[in-house]
Amino acid sequence: MQFPKHIAIIMDGNRRWAKKRFMPAALGHAAGAKRVRDIVSACSELGVAHLSLFAFSTENWKRPEEEVSSLMGLFMTYLQKEVDDMNANGVRLRLVGDKSRFSPAMQDLMDRAEQQTAQNTQITLTVCANYGGRWDMIQAAQAWQKANPDQNLQALTEEALASHLSTAYAPEIDLLIRTGGESRISNFMLWQAAYAELFFTDDLWPDFSPARLKQAIDWFAQRDRRFGSSAPL
Repeated sequence: MQFPKHIAIIMDGNRRWAKKRFMPAALGHAAGAKRVRDIVSACSELGVAHLSLFAFSTENWKRPEEEVSSLMGLFMTYLQKEVDDMNANGVRLRLVGDKSRFSPAMQDLMDRAEQQTAQNTQITLTVCANYGGRWDMIQAAQAWQKANPDQNLQALTEEALASHLSTAYAPEIDLLIRTGGESRISNFMLWQAAYAELFFTDDLWPDFSPARLKQAIDWFAQRDRRFGSSAPL
């Protein structure tokens, strides 16, 4: 039975969860942040080596200023409160995306969180913030060119580009989950998800339970993964 080494989740539905309860969007995002802890713990207990979460996309800056500000405050609070627990539970935290748009205080907090958990090996949690799959491929190509200034693009290979992606430390995604009832990947890890199995659920993110996670993993175990070949592996 196959088991996913790398699970990625598009955490969709926080605002709708709040709206159904006549709450402001900020409370939906706060409920979603609490759910993260449960899912990280569940993945760790199940033996998932890598978990990647889509926290804030490059497109999310288009949301109302008040909501963006609330999200930034929640993100900082999450980092401040959760890192000690992550460290105690063997969680290695990686934060990927274009960090240049965040405040200096936020960037410093992100750097310290990564450094504090750098030696942990139980599970690697990647939180994607101000991240986009297209951005990732462009920055990887630019990084390759910078590292190889005397070569032209004809020398660029898939392996070379992959080594400069923001998640080069992780294997490609095996199982990509999206909550909230939508059936698209919304510019999330486009390269890394090339052969991912896609699991869509109507559960809004704050309602996505460890039991539903296990259901997705069991579904994945039954998939016939051929990676373009004509015979099952």
